[in-house]
Amino acid sequence: MSKQASIVVLVSGNGSNLQTILDQCEQGSINGKVTAVFSNKSTAYGLERAQLAGVDAISLAQGDFADRAAFDAELMTQIDQYQPDLIVLAGYMRILSDNFVQHYAGKMLNIHPSLLPKYPGLDTHQRAIDNGDEEHGASVHFVTPELDSGPVILQAKVPVFEDDSVDDLSSRVHTQEHMIYPMVVQWFCAERLAMIDDKAVLDGKELAVSGYAAD
Repeated sequence: MSKQASIVVLVSGNGSNLQTILDQCEQGSINGKVTAVFSNKSTAYGLERAQLAGVDAISLAQGDFADRAAFDAELMTQIDQYQPDLIVLAGYMRILSDNFVQHYAGKMLNIHPSLLPKYPGLDTHQRAIDNGDEEHGASVHFVTPELDSGPVILQAKVPVFEDDSVDDLSSRVHTQEHMIYPMVVQWFCAERLAMIDDKAVLDGKELAVSGYAAD
């Protein structure tokens, strides 16, 4: 895309990954522009980050809809007004309906705080500590209907120390997330990255199961 890619970001909370993407778009490190930020929580600080950056910030309350399908249908309608090239999930804590995922198949990314396929779902840092893992990390992956199981694009590893608290480990992982997520977003915006036949493909080469630069 020689033109700037239109990026729509979904957040539920603080939005620190959103901030790194906003900053790198502003600096020109990402050949894209965040055109809108959506949240399922009106109090999400990510919405404030969007407003400070001059980006449309929209919240939808799940209580206003009969069910997940109705919520996601309205979310799709509103997102599509921005004609997004890429959807970025940045701490979006709702499970998406299959219709939603299929609508954006091949152009939706998520970052998950574990070395997938280890620890899909919640409480990943606590699970890594409880299991005595020596390493932990984060994975950027394409989103497919099965939770946290789309093809992995890039992972970053961090050590787990014996006296780590969840906060210690979370902070270490976050630092890595802020490095790898913008990198993958730029690969996509530069048309280097695609999902083909449920595989992540970078520069025409299918990536390993654990993504780029796997051991």
